[in-house]
Amino acid sequence: MAAAYRAQRSNVQVAGRGIVQRVLRDDIEGSRHQRFILRLDNRQTLLVAHNIDVAPRIDGLREGDEVSFNGEYEWNNQGGVLHWTHRDPAARHVDGWLKHDGRTYR
Repeated sequence: MAAAYRAQRSNVQVAGRGIVQRVLRDDIEGSRHQRFILRLDNRQTLLVAHNIDVAPRIDGLREGDEVSFNGEYEWNNQGGVLHWTHRDPAARHVDGWLKHDGRTYR
């Protein structure tokens, strides 16, 4: 993911893990998304936008929690956004997921 950030690339399938730095309010415009910021091992921050109309919400998510992920990276100058952290109901996109506290959310 660091290479995608440096190259300002988007639409890149990525996997990794990070520590929750901040839990944000849900985005309720259009499809609903649970949002939080991860700090990665390389110190990069990553906004996770997890579609809770398709996948279950991560209940009990707190700052300091570890989250593993597989999703699609979109570059921005603040570290980027991770989305597609769920299955694709239309089966046209690679399925993504989040893992937290021993449970997988897709």
